Amino acid sequence: MAPTGATAAAMAASVDKAIVKREIDHLLQTLVTSKCEFNRNGSWYGGADAKSHLIKKYDYFMLRGEISTAESFIELAASKSSLSGQAYLVKCADGKSMESAVWLKQELARYRGAAK
Repeated sequence: MAPTGATAAAMAASVDKAIVKREIDHLLQTLVTSKCEFNRNGSWYGGADAKSHLIKKYDYFMLRGEISTAESFIELAASKSSLSGQAYLVKCADGKSMESAVWLKQELARYRGAAK
């Protein structure tokens, strides 16, 4: 028998949360494996340090119920400093830096396209 009503809605929400978690995990892991650097408040960090910092921010916003999509994670936790308001940057092998929000959104689009 197929789930109905509240059961179906709960199952859909659970699947959606799993997809969002998988997308965010992918973004964080890609930051680590890309060998790109991450700039936060004027200092450059490796991917592992960036991931650690962003996980702390992710946890904070999740506790507040503010992250529901990979895009909201990027907007709230991974695009700028909560203290200074300064945009985070990502710099890869070509030496050019870009705002982390742009880099992460590009990677998210690539990931979603590859998943189809």
